[in-house]
Amino acid sequence: MSQSLSKIILHIIFSTKNRYPFLNEKIRHEMHHYLALMCKNFGCFPHKINGTSDHVHIVCELSRTITACKLIEEIKTSSSKWIKTKGSIYQKFHWQKGYGVFSIGMSQLQTVIQYIEKQEELHGKKTYQEEFIGFLKKYQIEYDERYVWD
Repeated sequence: MSQSLSKIILHIIFSTKNRYPFLNEKIRHEMHHYLALMCKNFGCFPHKINGTSDHVHIVCELSRTITACKLIEEIKTSSSKWIKTKGSIYQKFHWQKGYGVFSIGMSQLQTVIQYIEKQEELHGKKTYQEEFIGFLKKYQIEYDERYVWD
């Protein structure tokens, strides 16, 4: 085969540092658009980006020319710099150091998109921490809770 082809879909989750609610409704939508632009710039088509005041979910296709780790590092660094240009209230903005990234298949894509679309509703019932630990358990990822949060 002379071509290199791939279709890897990622579900990425990360929060603001200490889950501080920096992402009010106005800036949240701008942040989601900015994150989508960053994904596109790296050839990683964004299917859905949403979240609440303290975290984001990104579902995107991973380009074959970048690693998941590098993509996440680049979008977190760039978006952190970007938001600090939006006013003095964002000068102390930081993302958490870590993240969660999970692979999903094409058959799961619409279900995950629907889940992400309902973030506001879901977080009326469940905290970010409960949600994230649920994903770690669902994907059978071993973790030490002392090091999950920063």
